[in-house]
Amino acid sequence: MKEGIRQTISISLYHGARFVLGIVFVYASYDKILHPAAFAKIIYNYQILPDELINLAAIFLPWLELITGSLLIIGLWLPGSVFIGNILLIIFFCALMYNKARGLDISCGCFSTSESAAPESTLYLLRDFSFVVIAVYLFFKCFITDPLSLKRSS
Repeated sequence: MKEGIRQTISISLYHGARFVLGIVFVYASYDKILHPAAFAKIIYNYQILPDELINLAAIFLPWLELITGSLLIIGLWLPGSVFIGNILLIIFFCALMYNKARGLDISCGCFSTSESAAPESTLYLLRDFSFVVIAVYLFFKCFITDPLSLKRSS
């Protein structure tokens, strides 16, 4: 009896984490897709990518976020979408940490391309770290623990 409850909770957490992370990616992509020039300016401010890749990244990344988030929500191609989601979140988190360490006070561009968006802060780091924790949880559920049990529950 307890094993059945434990498995139900585990499956519920897994699907909840998938849905939450999917919504985060879809929501994060929206403003960037509508305003690619403003997002390119934010990417430029990070001072990480070469100038030649900034416009490409400003166009490509939001669509990748939208597709990854949509796949997480509907539960299609989960191993790939979980893997890509982890890679994206780790890169985004490392970029925030890198700029924090360099003392750059820029808007993170996570959910808004607005000029009036608040500059990056410790709160953003904590928020993004929580997204990384959720993504790593999904990665372990999808690749390390019993992935067959998750496929049966989908």
